[in-house]
Amino acid sequence: MSFIKTTTTFYKSELEYESVNPQGNKVQIDMYGPENKKHQSPTELLLSATAACSAVDVIQILQKKRKTIEGLEVVAEGTRRDQNPKHFTDIQLTFKLTSPDTSKEELEKVVALSVDKYCSVAATIRGVATVRYRSELV
Repeated sequence: MSFIKTTTTFYKSELEYESVNPQGNKVQIDMYGPENKKHQSPTELLLSATAACSAVDVIQILQKKRKTIEGLEVVAEGTRRDQNPKHFTDIQLTFKLTSPDTSKEELEKVVALSVDKYCSVAATIRGVATVRYRSELV
């Protein structure tokens, strides 16, 4: 059985948009260059969504293993094609975990499970972009 997710995106001004889910949560989006940037662009949101989706899985799995989590940072870097459509061809996720009782090997297994099996955003873009990952214990 599948279910449908919905958002509605509104034009605000020349390069600004607002996207809203049914609960009223809003995301501001803009297409300005770096000097005028106030919000993320659609492609930056895709990177953020991939990082956040996999981070949720990593945290949940580690919590089930009763690990102490002091912090998690996920850096997402995307390489895009030069020609249109300028989609991502490669996404690199770097997971930086601060945990006194998680080993590097445990972290690597959990990250692999998240990105390769559980993260719905990574699964959606797989086949169009290669999603790679690495792990660091801080």
